[in-house]
Amino acid sequence: MSVHRSEPKRITTHTLLEMKQKGEKISMLTAYDYSMARIFDSAGIDVLLVGDSASNVMAGHETTLPITLDQMIYHASSVVRAVKRCLVVVDLPFGSYQGNSSEALRSAIRIMKESGGHAIKVEGGSEIKESVLRVLSAGVPVMGHLGLTPQSIYKFGTYTVRAKEEAEAQKLIEDAKMLEECGCFALVLEKIPSKLAKRVAEEINIPVIGIGAGPHVDGQVLVSHDLLGITNEFKPRFLRKYADLHSIMIEAVANYITDVKENTFPNEKECY
Repeated sequence: MSVHRSEPKRITTHTLLEMKQKGEKISMLTAYDYSMARIFDSAGIDVLLVGDSASNVMAGHETTLPITLDQMIYHASSVVRAVKRCLVVVDLPFGSYQGNSSEALRSAIRIMKESGGHAIKVEGGSEIKESVLRVLSAGVPVMGHLGLTPQSIYKFGTYTVRAKEEAEAQKLIEDAKMLEECGCFALVLEKIPSKLAKRVAEEINIPVIGIGAGPHVDGQVLVSHDLLGITNEFKPRFLRKYADLHSIMIEAVANYITDVKENTFPNEKECY
């Protein structure tokens, strides 16, 4: 008699809302390729973000601005093929939604159709309201992103903590409420004071996921290459490294090189 193994229960936008209501924290990581996404999904991650941070960690650009919609679709397709359980959210890249709601809708639909992603993420508040509403009207789930918004790096000129001043903090709270009212299913807050993030998480009903926003939000997100210690140079205060893969990988490759040079690889057992 065959034993039927049930597939793991899929995480949806509704699941995240229930997690917030129950006080269960949401875990989120970035992923850009099939192999890594498969590992993260198997480990039990709740949400994978196909971040435009691929521009930095995968392509070596200084900012997130150069990555294209086609490239984001390529990365997202690779991640979607790997997952059985988690929710896959895909960043709309710079220039694909700001200032033109029709363009935003086209970009979002391309991502959903061509990659199979489950939702999109956009950066900004009132200035992108029209685009958010247009995308949501087509039935595409939207995650917001406030605080430090890396796509606006040249506007701010720095990656320092945002919303320390009262006026900017007040605008952030208003933008968070506006995004919830529009119909966004969740919100990322990046590099803002812990106290302000706590207030936002308490004042809105949708899940708030922080990166450098303290512990009083509904979940946390990190760039996977930072968490795993693959990128060695990036050391912000909010980052906890859970592994040092940079050292492990260098040692493994160095050992391989030595074995090849000394002709000890392959050995008898490794030949046909």
